[in-house]
Amino acid sequence: MDSRRRTRAILLMLTAVALFAVMDTLLKMLSGHYPPMQVATLRGLSSLPLVLTWAIATAGVMPLLRVRWSLHLLRGVLGIAMMASFIYALKSLPLSTTYSIFFVAPLMITALSVPFLGEKVGPRRWTAIGIGLVGVLVVLRPTGEGVLSMAGLMVLVAALAYAISAITVRLLAKTDSVQAMMVWLLALMAIGAGALSAHEWVPVQREHWWLIAALGVAGALGQYAITLAFKIGEASLIAPLEYTALVWGVCLDLAIWGVLPDNVTWIGAAIIVASGLYLLKREKVHAEAEHP
Repeated sequence: MDSRRRTRAILLMLTAVALFAVMDTLLKMLSGHYPPMQVATLRGLSSLPLVLTWAIATAGVMPLLRVRWSLHLLRGVLGIAMMASFIYALKSLPLSTTYSIFFVAPLMITALSVPFLGEKVGPRRWTAIGIGLVGVLVVLRPTGEGVLSMAGLMVLVAALAYAISAITVRLLAKTDSVQAMMVWLLALMAIGAGALSAHEWVPVQREHWWLIAALGVAGALGQYAITLAFKIGEASLIAPLEYTALVWGVCLDLAIWGVLPDNVTWIGAAIIVASGLYLLKREKVHAEAEHP
């Protein structure tokens, strides 16, 4: 890969992470006024028009209809669970703490690839997964006054749903277009979460419409940027950049809510990130061994 292409992939990934951090900030703001399922509905609805327009313009209508519906429905259910759980956690946890726990997702993906995809995970990678889980326990502090609360557990639920969804993406990518995966995730999230939140729907306040509009733009552009980044760049090069979300989380927490992670959270986050980075390195070595 030439240096210009590598640089473009890196910049796209950094942009995507920043946009998703903005999106999560907006979700946190909205979570203080509306139920989690309603916010998940707004997340899907706000980005869907933009993503649908892009999908039709780049791939046409037919690739959106010729899909593996069972896997898309499963991914829709997982998307609703992930978003609602994540939003529930954001209501009471700082962004930085939420991100620290959510970073366990790559470890879960590696572990789940064994039963679902039949991949082989060696002892070194299992050790990294175990160490990463220790890092999660450090952040949660189940024996102290940490964040082992319903909010902390909901982040783990969101991470697990995200990990399973990532496995389904690997399966869907063999037959379905990226456009179809993006459109149907948002559409099913909006429909499903909308149905589940109908009984407790709170009228949207006029002053929040700009937050919802910004949410849609940040979510759509972030998804496009990360998709393009993985398309033109090597996963081993750009995947570690996802951890820059922690920097954004700390900065946004400080700027908007005036909070900073404590020392124990920093230690736990460092353990989780180090484990994730080691796993990515081992994934690259494993891939090179299979395809010399």
